[in-house]
Amino acid sequence: MYIGAIADDFTGATDVATALRDRGLRTTVVIGDHDIPSDADAVVVALKSRTAPVDEAVAASVRAADRLTAAGAERLYVKYCSTFDSTDEGNIGPVLDAVLERVAADRTVVVPSFPGNGRTVRDGRLFVGGTLLEDSSMRHHPLTPMTKSRLRDILAPQTRAALTEIDLPTVRSGPVALRSAIDAAPAGYLIMDAVTDDDLAAIAAATAHLRVLSGGAALAAALDAPAGTSPGALPDVGAGRLVVCGSASAATRAQIRDAIDRGAAARQVDVDAALADPRVEAAVLADWVRRLPDDALPLVYSVGVLTDVRVGSADASAAVEHVLSALVADLVGAGDVHRVIVAGGETSGAVVQALGVTALHIGPQLAPGVCWSVGTAASGVSVALVLKSGNFGAVDLFSAAWKELA
Repeated sequence: MYIGAIADDFTGATDVATALRDRGLRTTVVIGDHDIPSDADAVVVALKSRTAPVDEAVAASVRAADRLTAAGAERLYVKYCSTFDSTDEGNIGPVLDAVLERVAADRTVVVPSFPGNGRTVRDGRLFVGGTLLEDSSMRHHPLTPMTKSRLRDILAPQTRAALTEIDLPTVRSGPVALRSAIDAAPAGYLIMDAVTDDDLAAIAAATAHLRVLSGGAALAAALDAPAGTSPGALPDVGAGRLVVCGSASAATRAQIRDAIDRGAAARQVDVDAALADPRVEAAVLADWVRRLPDDALPLVYSVGVLTDVRVGSADASAAVEHVLSALVADLVGAGDVHRVIVAGGETSGAVVQALGVTALHIGPQLAPGVCWSVGTAASGVSVALVLKSGNFGAVDLFSAAWKELA
């Protein structure tokens, strides 16, 4: 195995798996603690650890690192979101601390930049579409509100490791000079400026000797990986469609509006009903989907406008996850739905776990960081899934994605 990756949510797992697949590597996403395949060039372990308690996130990440190392992974890759979603407690810093200690590595790079999706780092500060992270829509994230833009300031409360910023002129000084700067820095975390894909390619070349890398998916796309066997086509699945959205991001809200404008049958989760009894609300929504015409595109969402967000309400977020995951599991298990687009990292994790999927085969890319995949549910039914970070994808994604499975 050339590389083993540890992703802190399920959308991030398919995101980095797509990047590795596009490098010619036979890539599989493994869910949680399930078996690591022996015939893959790259394996991504998908965890639901981004907002888990720190000790749980660390323990799950260390288990994944141990299993990947035992399976022969030459390098490890700690994958987090390109908007660096975390809190003062973690989990990015504590997970990096634990993984590096586990493999006796003394340093790694921190590279969330994803230029294809508008995430760049300059002067140590993270920008989203040209706007500082703290001024972007991520400031209002209900679970990980990002109120700082300087990565050093975000990481400092999470780790005691030394934090060194590597500026853009150094990144662009050539791979030999950049490697020298990396090796000369204090042991710890090197926060890398990167504004273009060429910058990421330079970082990838200069870090080929590091046992552990960390970043968003775009750095993985720059790795000079050995070519593997070209992956085959995804298996066929049935035609029933569904979109579920647990994300409050501006991109997902725009995608919801666009799908409704194009004729999608849309219904919003009743959060109060979900808090009272999520099973009942899921059953109500499932009945609504089943009564739609066969050619309808059902779209179930939790946030249509920003004022729908219940900031700081973990109970509301958990109830919505429960409703949407139970809805998908019900409809897929009954054979009513075979193709599902899921928007939101936490929601994606809940859906995959509710389905009982243990591994995902990665298929065609729909947009940077967004792809189709196919897994087998616990019921034995094959299901095609798009697990989409809330911020990713073109505005017409919910309407256009289906043609890739035709």
